[in-house]
Amino acid sequence: MAHSRLAHFNAAYGFQIKRVAIRNTRSRWGSASQKGNLNFTYRILYLPPHLSDYIIVHELAHLGAFNHSKEFWALVERALPDWKRLRKELNTFAL
Repeated sequence: MAHSRLAHFNAAYGFQIKRVAIRNTRSRWGSASQKGNLNFTYRILYLPPHLSDYIIVHELAHLGAFNHSKEFWALVERALPDWKRLRKELNTFAL
C-alpha cells in the first residue's frame, strides 16, 4: 500500500491521520481508531489496485464516521461511487 494513495484520497476528506501501520492481521483488511490511527494488513499489497483503494477509502471514511451508517457510506461514495461493486468483488478474495 502506497502512502501516496492514502494522501490522494485524504485530499478529498482532509482527515487528520496520526499513524499508519501495516500489520499481519488475519481477520480484517484494515481498521481505524478514533485517535486517527489507520491499520492495514500486509495482504492489501496482493490485491488489485482498485480493491486496495477501496480498503483505503473505507478506513479513511471511518475517521469521519465510526460505524457503517448512511453518513459513513456517503463518505465512501464521495471518493468511490462504485463502492458496492468493489465491496462485492473484495468479498471474493480470502483474507
